[in-house]
Amino acid sequence: MGSMEAAMEDYLDYISLEKGLSAATVDNYRRDLRLLTDFLQSSGLKSWKEVDADSLLLFFAWQQREGRTVPTIRRRISACRGLSHFLLREGKIKQDFCRDLLSPKVKRPLPGVLTSADINRLLASPDESPLGLRDRAMMEFSYGCGLRVSELLRLTVHDIDPREQLLRCWGKGSKERLVPIGSYALQALDEYLQKSRSSLLRGKSTQELFLNRLGDALSRSGYWRILSAYGQKLGLELHPHTLRHSAATHMLDNGADLRLVQEFLGHSSINTTQIYTNLSRSELKSHYLQHHPRHNMRKEDAV
Repeated sequence: MGSMEAAMEDYLDYISLEKGLSAATVDNYRRDLRLLTDFLQSSGLKSWKEVDADSLLLFFAWQQREGRTVPTIRRRISACRGLSHFLLREGKIKQDFCRDLLSPKVKRPLPGVLTSADINRLLASPDESPLGLRDRAMMEFSYGCGLRVSELLRLTVHDIDPREQLLRCWGKGSKERLVPIGSYALQALDEYLQKSRSSLLRGKSTQELFLNRLGDALSRSGYWRILSAYGQKLGLELHPHTLRHSAATHMLDNGADLRLVQEFLGHSSINTTQIYTNLSRSELKSHYLQHHPRHNMRKEDAV
């Protein structure tokens, strides 16, 4: 084994044994760094001390020409950076050869949203059975309160304050926030609590608000199956956060302040909330192209 391979294996042992990265991550990094090492050696380099920004740029330019995706290239850059920092700390190189290496940006897809009419169809679709009342309450809370799925399913009966029309939820990083509850969600919750939840409990004692048919806390996969079933029935394309994304977009479309929506959603950065503004703009452009009389010139008006 050459010196470059040996140093690479030392780094892989480090991230596996000391950093505790998963076996899958270590295997991916091994393939990435093996590819990089082979490329550098084929270019005549024999030591990591000889690696510089130019040789790395040649490697990643080759990767782009080979059609590698942005996430794959970002992972390979991450593996390269980790190796460089490790070798620098171990004294095997004198400067970080990844210092000037920039990762390509991943274009964030705009989240899918439903129209107000489709939201109304979806929320009206559950029946009056115990499970149907539960489903309506869950979807009303997901849309009406803009909750993440994890936040929705962590709710307990003690997190709801009907008198103040507020709920307490725990977001990312276990950050607590208070969220207003609309009248539709409160009505759906009242019907669920009065007519459904006790029958779903099956004599058990639990504080979780939303239960499965066995009386246990509903899981994320269980919620997704429920939502998918309603979506297929109505011909709607849904994913776990569709109702949350729709709530944010509809609020902004109706004039809500961006920073208030940020607080409502529990975003730590307003840049995340800004995605919904972009989505609203794309919706505006779509309507403009379809309906504005000065966009589509009639043939008889053309000179």
